[in-house]
Amino acid sequence: MERNLTKGPVLTTMLLFAIPMIAGNLLQQVYNIADTMIVGKFLGADALAAVGSAYTLMTFLTSVIIGLCMGSGSVFSTLFGAGRHEEMKESMWVSFCMIAIVTAAIYAGVSMNIDKILRLLQVQGNVAVLMKEYIQVIFVGIVFVFLYNYFAFLLRAVGNSVIPLYFLAGASVLNIVLDLYFVVVLKRGAKGAAEATVIAQAFAGVGLAAYALLKEPQLLPEARHRRMRISSIKHIAQYSLLTCVQQSVMNFGILMIQGLVNSFGTVIMAAFAAAVKIDTLAYMPAQEFGNAFSLFIAQNHGAGEKERVRKGIWTAVRVSIAFCLLVSLCVCLGARHLMEIFIDRTETEIVKAGMHYLRIEGAFYWGIGCLFLLYGLYRGIEKPGISLILTIISLGTRVVLAYALAPNPAFGISAVWWAIPIGWILADIAGGLYYKKNELTFRQHESPAFGHGERQEK
Repeated sequence: MERNLTKGPVLTTMLLFAIPMIAGNLLQQVYNIADTMIVGKFLGADALAAVGSAYTLMTFLTSVIIGLCMGSGSVFSTLFGAGRHEEMKESMWVSFCMIAIVTAAIYAGVSMNIDKILRLLQVQGNVAVLMKEYIQVIFVGIVFVFLYNYFAFLLRAVGNSVIPLYFLAGASVLNIVLDLYFVVVLKRGAKGAAEATVIAQAFAGVGLAAYALLKEPQLLPEARHRRMRISSIKHIAQYSLLTCVQQSVMNFGILMIQGLVNSFGTVIMAAFAAAVKIDTLAYMPAQEFGNAFSLFIAQNHGAGEKERVRKGIWTAVRVSIAFCLLVSLCVCLGARHLMEIFIDRTETEIVKAGMHYLRIEGAFYWGIGCLFLLYGLYRGIEKPGISLILTIISLGTRVVLAYALAPNPAFGISAVWWAIPIGWILADIAGGLYYKKNELTFRQHESPAFGHGERQEK
């Protein structure tokens, strides 16, 4: 089920590749959205605040793993586009070993430092008790997050974005069913919601790994590829570690914002927990379109298709902005109804606070849509350091403005909400100006993949 992204109409090829990825990532959000809806409706505001804060922490730490997998996927895609399959397989072995070690280290670090993490996030009282209970279970699933993302990015790198979708679809349905059973029937509280998610993650991670091993053996490293040459380690590290740092910086900034939000009390925490799920779900298609765009660019960059790269960029910009404007309209107009999906309408303060957040963020989704494309572009043309710089601009602006202005009663929590789109827009301007200044250089640049030997037939 491999798809050659260097052939065919640009828009059609990009969309056919992106749509399964978009659907898959939307389904992935169902994991935590199911927790949020069921916890919010059946367990109350304290449990909702605990699960929401734990989700932010989990997102930050798993972003390290996802960033490594994403960066490795860009390397795989570039080598695949260049026809250098032997080098791709050796890179796969190196990256698998490296990411497995990082995954084990993250699990050990969280397990030994849960209480310190809760204090750092300013979580107190009953919310802290519930959050600790949730974290102790949910982090068992980090190994399954690694397996799913590694094999998903591998398959996507060679143009197969459909199979990962199938496994996520099955896991999402399983997650919802188990959530209802553990929380509503067995009365296991927030811990039950975490247990349901871990079981669903295991289905997706182990299932996709088994599929790759049994159905796509031609993609996997053989004995001669299972070596750790310095050149391969440096090649993978150069791209995957920078992408990992970018993802980690992005989510660390979000984690810092979560800590600031927590200082405003349970009402704002609960509103933020629900609104962020809506927010994430709303712009998730633009994010995953940016990831698909990145792999499209990487394959064509590796194949030396400079004109196709240029056409792909402008096609993606038009598609992403049009989508984001449509979603912005829906979120701004439907903010109340969207909040009431997660929160009972009698919780008027929480609903109102969530609406305030959504109407500010929702008006600027075009900003983050363009930013996702810029991240994808620079990963695809083998300049992940620029993506990291843009992330620092975006998150740095957000954190500095929020912490500087939120303590002032004249601004309060509104400063936190407004800081987010301001950061997006400043990063967009920087990324766009850098591309405009260096466009000719990028178009003349030839992928380093050609420097390692003769091009192989696909």
